[in-house]
Amino acid sequence: IASGEIKSGERIAEIPTAAALGISRMPVRTALRSLEQEGLVVRLGARGYAARGVSSDQIRDAIEVRGVLEGFAARRLAERGMSSETHARLGCLIAEGEALFATGRLAAEDVDRYAAYNQAFHDTLVAAAGNGAVEGALTRNSFEPFAGAGALALDLADLAAEYEHLLAAHRQHQSVLDAIVQGNADEAE
Repeated sequence: IASGEIKSGERIAEIPTAAALGISRMPVRTALRSLEQEGLVVRLGARGYAARGVSSDQIRDAIEVRGVLEGFAARRLAERGMSSETHARLGCLIAEGEALFATGRLAAEDVDRYAAYNQAFHDTLVAAAGNGAVEGALTRNSFEPFAGAGALALDLADLAAEYEHLLAAHRQHQSVLDAIVQGNADEAE
């Protein structure tokens, strides 16, 4: 879908897809539900799913919205403070990230570990801000393709470059946490 092989509006049915892939319908059904949650397909009722067209502008816009909302959540935490439980949780997540990058390289199996760490960091930060409107808006925004914190578009053939990219994101997480702890709302945002 992202590469354009499956065109916007093109129907994706479980049975033919399963047959083409040589697998049962259950993994296809599960994958289509995940793709629906990621905003890459839309459900057509009992007729299956259809690919949803995505432009780079839509992706950029949705990522910008996520950044503003998460920045507000970080600002709010810096201004109001966070519980010791939240501080400990975010600290543990940063430590997970440090352990992940300690080897100086990224292995293919590390990508899932990073994705889980990244998602947990963002979810913890937003939940700790305690603003239901922000959480709701982020949930809705996450239905836009590639807009959620868990959406990683990586070049698995160039893990050395991806290591640097993800390490920079990890360092940003550390900076955000430091700013929150220091009560520096502008830096946290």
